[in-house]
Amino acid sequence: MSAPFVLVVDDEPDIRELVSEILADEGYRVMTAENGEKARHALRERRPDLILLDIWMPDIDGISLLKEWAAAGELPCPVIMMSGHGTVETAVEATRLGAYDFLEKPLSLAKLLLTVERALEAHRLAQENLGLRRGSEKTVEPGGNSQVMIRLREQVKRIAQHDSWVLITGEPGSGRETIARYLHAHSARKDGPFVDVGVTGITQGGAALELFGREDGAQVQYGRLEKAAGGTLFLDEVADMDLEVQAQLVAALDTGTFLRVGGAEPVRLDARVVAATRFDLQERVDKGAFREDLFFQLNVVPVNVPPLRERPEDIPLLLNSAVDRLVAREKLPYRHFSVAAQNYLRNHNWPGNTRELINLVQRVLILGSDPEVSLDEVRAALGEVQGQQPGAPQFAGVALDQPLREAREAFEKAYLQYHFDQSDGNITQMAKVVGMERTHLYRKLKDRGIEIRGR
Repeated sequence: MSAPFVLVVDDEPDIRELVSEILADEGYRVMTAENGEKARHALRERRPDLILLDIWMPDIDGISLLKEWAAAGELPCPVIMMSGHGTVETAVEATRLGAYDFLEKPLSLAKLLLTVERALEAHRLAQENLGLRRGSEKTVEPGGNSQVMIRLREQVKRIAQHDSWVLITGEPGSGRETIARYLHAHSARKDGPFVDVGVTGITQGGAALELFGREDGAQVQYGRLEKAAGGTLFLDEVADMDLEVQAQLVAALDTGTFLRVGGAEPVRLDARVVAATRFDLQERVDKGAFREDLFFQLNVVPVNVPPLRERPEDIPLLLNSAVDRLVAREKLPYRHFSVAAQNYLRNHNWPGNTRELINLVQRVLILGSDPEVSLDEVRAALGEVQGQQPGAPQFAGVALDQPLREAREAFEKAYLQYHFDQSDGNITQMAKVVGMERTHLYRKLKDRGIEIRGR
């Protein structure tokens, strides 16, 4: 991964030179700007990882620049303010606008370097947490001890050593994103960002803005391609990409540069592009729904993720791994699958692949209480209960092919039992979590047959 890129904005040449030399000696890449207008131009030219911004400058002050950048929705990166004549009010205003910290001149070089390091680390952690809130996880090794999965992991590790584009194919829920993250984690870009884009979820007409960003006067909005600089851009369900945006992506991959929406200056592409799809892209090309040139660009190194039904020997390991992760991440009670349940699941068709398996494990951990997950419980969780046709639709372990009243009561009982167990029978605590008055909650628990154990 390339070193962090820092923009130093200060009208005093001695300070610009001193700060630049110190940062360069520490391994940072540095660009300088002598005033506000030059800073605007620098931000249009490329996205920095951090900005050191003086407040008092002849053309436009640093607080006004900060307001201008914040008006775009968020600051482009961490900003550290610098001033020799700052006031408490100025520092408060800078913090309110999103500045990471405020340094007084004359600068303490040791404090400067420490603040820069902490700002970059805080930004990195914030981006990781954002990814977790969107439902993604830190890198997980693609699970399975079958020969097909062993070969797949070895193949991905070899591919990771080269910076070529990659196309990952596989059924929904098969773990295409897991493979993409695994590839990123074993590449030279592993310390850079992993930026995922769900193409299907982008509103029509918004894909170009999402990928390439936008320029509107002095304001710059960076797209996912720039946010992935030094790392990997993951395009999930790339087959759903608009043809016009496909053409722009082709040009970017061909030239190594792209234009922001409304921009005139080319921006360098510094991200590895990994795409994924459930479809046969060659068929899409034949139908005119996908550009042939983009298909050939992305398909430099194809990777296929096998469906779960083709590797039943992996089921026991995947079940155990899912239990361990859910217990650790969501504090669910630990339970183990009986041999009969594991054997039954080895022969399940798994139309939803690993995503279905994880959902099943989560369901039985929430709804069950015995240390062992039985065969009957697994069959019930899959919808194969008495009076219900195999494969009938289900939600949270509740069969959907029964009258509404019965389904509602079954879900209420499962919901209340889960929160009762989570609060260790503390009704006051449980009432706050579920948003119910205590007396009404007592009555509900009794109606649903949940024993209060003397409380």
